[in-house]
This record gives sequence, structure tokens and C-alpha cells, in this order.
Amino acid sequence: MQAEALTTASGVALQGPLLLTPRVFGDERGFFFESWNQQAFNAAAGETCFVQDNHSRSSRGVLRGLHYQLPPHPQGKLVRCVLGEIFDVAVDMRRSSPSFGQWVGACLSAENQKQLWVPVGFAHGFLTLSEHAEVLYKTTDFWSRDCERAIRWDDPELAIVWPLEGMEPLLAQKDADAPELAAVMAAGEVFA
Repeated sequence: MQAEALTTASGVALQGPLLLTPRVFGDERGFFFESWNQQAFNAAAGETCFVQDNHSRSSRGVLRGLHYQLPPHPQGKLVRCVLGEIFDVAVDMRRSSPSFGQWVGACLSAENQKQLWVPVGFAHGFLTLSEHAEVLYKTTDFWSRDCERAIRWDDPELAIVWPLEGMEPLLAQKDADAPELAAVMAAGEVFA
């Protein structure tokens, strides 16, 4: 597995998120690769324990996020797309970080088999680029209604460049109603 640090639109490397590319063995019959290996992941990202796997299916234009969970149940996520293609985003929500409020994004697809590691302290979201996409992700803690938070996908302070290409994103009501970064900061709903 190859691990690559991602940079923001302004060229700043964010400490934490990693784009992981597995070693794929293919021939005329198809392909094989290890989609998960604890030793290889720990070597790339540090000692991590996953407790839950999630699977979602979305249609073209569906935008999910930006979601995160505060302590005592913060979540890190290892995300991959097994059908179709998504644009996956991680936003630094660590107030003490020099890259607080900055984002990185990557295209994940069934074809490129890349995965995005979104560690604790980051918000996560994705936009479905293909007709349909199925996304699998591992989490480091269980979902908690009391700890779950969201920030607006189109917050001008974040200035995320979503590849909408003229599409109007399809949002869940909670994502459409999510507050901007300034409001969650004022409420103290960010990481230290």
C-alpha cells in the first residue's frame, strides 16, 4: 500500500488525511488486491482500531456531509468507493491546528481503488460523480447521535471546490440546515 499526504488548494500539506493506493494484481481474468491490512495501515497512518463498517449507495449529485463526531465518541474514517466514483473531502476541525478550516479532496472510484483516511479531528463529506456510487467506510468509534455534528458543504469560509459541473447537489435536510464553521466555532463544537 502506498500512502500519500494530500495538499490543500493553496498547496499546504494537511497533517492527518492520507490517500492510500493498494497494490493491485491484475491480468485478463480480473484483479486482486488487499482492501484492508492492519499492519500496512498502521505503518502508514499509526496504530488504529476500527469498530464498524458502513455501506452507502448514492445517486449522481448526492452530496453527503460535512459530518464529524465530537468526544467522547470521535470517529476516524477509512473511505473507499467500490462502485462508481465520488469526490471525497476532509476538513480540518482542530482549532489548534495551523491548517484549521482547510480542506483536501480526492476522487475515489471503483476503477482507481484508492482510499481516503480521514482521522479524528476532521469533518468528512462526498459528492457522487457517477450515475450511482457505493461507498464503504470503516470507523474508529460507533455512531453517536449526541456527538454527531455537521458543517455546511458550501460555507464560503471553507471555499471547497466541489466538481458540480452545473449540477444542483441533492442534500439531506440535516446537511442543508447545517451551520457554517463560524457558528460551530462560536458554540465550541470543534476539536481542541
